[in-house]
Amino acid sequence: MADRTAGGARALMIQGTGSDVGKSLLVAALARAYTRRGLRVRPFKPQNMSNNAAVTPDGGEIGRAQALQARACGVAPSVDMNPVLLKPQTDVGAQLVLRGRVLGNAEASAYQRRKGELLPAVLESFHRLRGECDLVVVEGAGSPAETNLRAGDIANMGFARAAGVPVVLAGDIDRGGVIASLVGTHRVLDLEDRAQIRGFLINKFRGDVRLFEKGVTEIEARTSWPCFGVMPHQPAAARLPAEDGMDLAHWAKRASGGPLRVAVPMLSRIANFDDLDPLRLEPGVTVAMVPPGRPLPGDAHGVILPGSKATLADLAFFRAQGWDIDLAGHVRRGGWVLGLCGGYQMLGRTVADPDGIEGPPGTAAGLGYLDVETVLAPAKTLRAVTGGDAASGSALTGYEMHLGVTQGPDRARPLLHLDTEGGGMVAEGAVSLDGRVAGTYVHGLFGHDAQRAAWLRRWNVAPGLDSYDGTVEAALDELAMAAERHLDLDALWAISR
Repeated sequence: MADRTAGGARALMIQGTGSDVGKSLLVAALARAYTRRGLRVRPFKPQNMSNNAAVTPDGGEIGRAQALQARACGVAPSVDMNPVLLKPQTDVGAQLVLRGRVLGNAEASAYQRRKGELLPAVLESFHRLRGECDLVVVEGAGSPAETNLRAGDIANMGFARAAGVPVVLAGDIDRGGVIASLVGTHRVLDLEDRAQIRGFLINKFRGDVRLFEKGVTEIEARTSWPCFGVMPHQPAAARLPAEDGMDLAHWAKRASGGPLRVAVPMLSRIANFDDLDPLRLEPGVTVAMVPPGRPLPGDAHGVILPGSKATLADLAFFRAQGWDIDLAGHVRRGGWVLGLCGGYQMLGRTVADPDGIEGPPGTAAGLGYLDVETVLAPAKTLRAVTGGDAASGSALTGYEMHLGVTQGPDRARPLLHLDTEGGGMVAEGAVSLDGRVAGTYVHGLFGHDAQRAAWLRRWNVAPGLDSYDGTVEAALDELAMAAERHLDLDALWAISR
């Protein structure tokens, strides 16, 4: 199967009839399935929009989904796997990350005008990946049916045609209207874009697939596209890291029902909430995501303030929901509080953004539970870290991804000690005088089994998840096996170019 075409590896692109149709998991499933067949596979997404990001070994950042897909391939993530990453900061603007480095901020309208300028960089990353493997599985963004965004497109058909990559269109039957969404996409595409699509597949099917045989026949008749399979709904997907805000509503329903109740406010610019995935999978823990307009639950044992892509804006949002009052009551009752990254910054005395990095310049009073102050600065910290818990010494691995410097008296009581390149240790994070409130810039704490177990013991809960990494690996294997059973992998390989 591993015969190569001229110019490098074969490639195949999965596009969708809309956002959240399961493209990311389909790419992960195909990547793991073809890897299990002995191929060298790489994932690629030309343009992603997500505030859930991962740090690469070379110190860049890419979308969390591409890091998971790299794992499905059994390789380390690289910035070439997601050359353009948009991290929303406002309703109309985002931070633009190019090949892992912040390029600047862009309003949506300005980005639409300049996105075509990024195509050469996108193609360069794609061809670099192509030179090191047998197959590149490419993920589109949103839908090619958004023809109002077609000019200068680098995420879907614009990329596919520029790179000469065949496309398979995925439709989500779980949301309903899958026949109309596939046939409608065929109808609105121009002839050249339509010709780039080699067929379709159905995702998230529940029940007896024989009941949809006539549906498949009708789609084939109306589009002249063949069907490459019907993928059932995959419960294993719930055990994988969340991709972005589109997953948050589903994520919030995945509580395990354990006795330890942890409340997490759903900030408007919440970032890297996949930090909480390992906790959610613990049988002794219930992670309760609290949507805007609802109070933080009074019976919560702890509150975790998650990361944010716009700390000052989300600090104001937090207060607008009345969560600052709820948090004060929680602390008076003796509950604990943990701030992660932006949440850590909010727990301090002040947060200042003098250069307007994340929004309009300004300074705001923090929530005041930690005696520290934060000043946002242009330089972004991106690095993998190792170390240990300052209290227990339990080992940890994770990563930092933040703007800003935090200083103050409570940093004399660090939460963590991190390894340095010179073999020493450096203090990180802060803990309040009474030990009930803590903050850290380190993401991924709970993904490290020893560190998660130490936190659970601190909270008087017995650890129940033996290996988070093992859980993720098993889920990827389940997805791959489902792809082998329900998708025509040989036919998909045959159309790849």
